[in-house]
Amino acid sequence: MCNLYRMANSATEVARMFSVEGDASNAGGDVFPGYPGMVVAGGTLQSMAWGFPLVMKSKKTGKPLKPKPVNNARTDKLDSFFWRHSFEEHRCLIPLSAWAEAEGPRGSMTRTWQRVAGEEVFAVAGIWRDSDEWGRCYSMVMTDAEGPSKSVHNRMPVILRPETYKTWQSASADEARALCVAYDGDLEINRTDEPWFRRN
Repeated sequence: MCNLYRMANSATEVARMFSVEGDASNAGGDVFPGYPGMVVAGGTLQSMAWGFPLVMKSKKTGKPLKPKPVNNARTDKLDSFFWRHSFEEHRCLIPLSAWAEAEGPRGSMTRTWQRVAGEEVFAVAGIWRDSDEWGRCYSMVMTDAEGPSKSVHNRMPVILRPETYKTWQSASADEARALCVAYDGDLEINRTDEPWFRRN
């Protein structure tokens, strides 16, 4: 599942590419769960926290713990209570330059980046909601991986083509669900020696 992606372009550039207005200047660069990312929702570019908050309790004390960001929504779980309302009512576009998966043995995993070939920025399917904990937040919709991406991980983001952006955001849930398939275009895969966990 995707726990890291990159947006190399500025908010101004992204707004222009998607023909929207808005301010998401505090988002960009490498985006991790719980941190702000750029989202196109309601016809504007916005900054939201990546991940729906999952409130958990301590097994020892019974007291609430810091919420965990649930940043990936599986296509086969979109009808569940946790995701259903957002999928039906609050779908969005997540602009990105590339996403990363961890590969290699535990303790020495490295970053493998994937991107749509020839595209500076592309969009993947997202859903969003308002939360008490972090304000507006979003999650990335994931589907079973196919093609070259399957050699990296068994799941991949739902990559949307520009002609489907409007359908994903405003059509019926059934029409949107039909878009939740593996991307069949060309992907570039870049296996690096970058450590998955960077120690400062």
